[in-house]
Amino acid sequence: MDTQGGWVVVGLDNGGNKNNATVLDPARGSLVEGMVETPSRVTEGPEIAVEALVLAFDDILRRTGTARERVRAVGLDTPGPASAEGVISSMGSTNFAHEGWRGFDFRAALERRLRLPVVYNNDGNAAALYAHHACFGSEAARHSSVSAIVGTGLGGGVVEAGRTVKGAAGMAGELGHVHIPMQGLLAEGQPMPKCNCGFEGDAESVASLTGIEKNLLPYWLSRFPGHELGREASIAKASKLVRTFGEQGDPMARRIFEQQAMAIGRLFTIAANFTDPSAYFVGGGVVETAREFRDWFMGKVRENTVLREEQARAARFALVPDLDMAGARGAALAALEHATATRG
Repeated sequence: MDTQGGWVVVGLDNGGNKNNATVLDPARGSLVEGMVETPSRVTEGPEIAVEALVLAFDDILRRTGTARERVRAVGLDTPGPASAEGVISSMGSTNFAHEGWRGFDFRAALERRLRLPVVYNNDGNAAALYAHHACFGSEAARHSSVSAIVGTGLGGGVVEAGRTVKGAAGMAGELGHVHIPMQGLLAEGQPMPKCNCGFEGDAESVASLTGIEKNLLPYWLSRFPGHELGREASIAKASKLVRTFGEQGDPMARRIFEQQAMAIGRLFTIAANFTDPSAYFVGGGVVETAREFRDWFMGKVRENTVLREEQARAARFALVPDLDMAGARGAALAALEHATATRG
């Protein structure tokens, strides 16, 4: 057990099924190479889930041989919606369906249990923060970035001068719910896509697995009669197979992903005129694929991001690195920032 080293912070990434943990030493960097997962137990309610995070905390310290007294702060990230301070929405959410989660102050509960400062970010912001720092390193404070992470929904984050922008209510960086122009994106006769949040024509209604299931795949199956995916038992199952078909060059699947890339490109175009970032990051299952498909998709995103000549010269497009670890590492970075600011 290392009791003589300097102080460290811990990052805890809370998910629907698993918690992932890491330890960050300001002098030596990350002490964890890969994922260290334990059950999150969020479906059993907040009290059990908080205890599961305590177990994840204890486990990562044991695995890294780190004494508890060395820990100065803990970073926590969770799926949303939640406030900037980590209070789960009173309406609940997909990952926090148990009634006990509604309005639950997740951050404060974990802080009381660990008796350590806990810094909260939503999972999109945490991943965006890690992507930013992984890209810019010691120059992170001199740059800004925007990240779009395609999953069941469309997550993301905005980083300015090396720090995540949270907003007054913690809703900044909700890129999926930004309305984007649909003219030229939708095909002839294609209905206006609807989002689970109630919006029509926002980025998530196109660029997400839910967007494929509810909006894109039903339309494109009507244009490709007899397609193999139309014979699946459910549209939900078929939607999860679209990426495999896209990797194989299937024309229908490529049309679906082209629309997703167009949506992200249009979202980035809007971001360019609001924040003029140094980098645009894309993450999620859509780019955790075969190299040819990933390069094709990123090319389509760039093609549909309209930048001025000066912006194009200054900005870069990149993948969110180490996405499985990005949440925990981003949470740890937020804790590091807090610990440095409060204690010097």
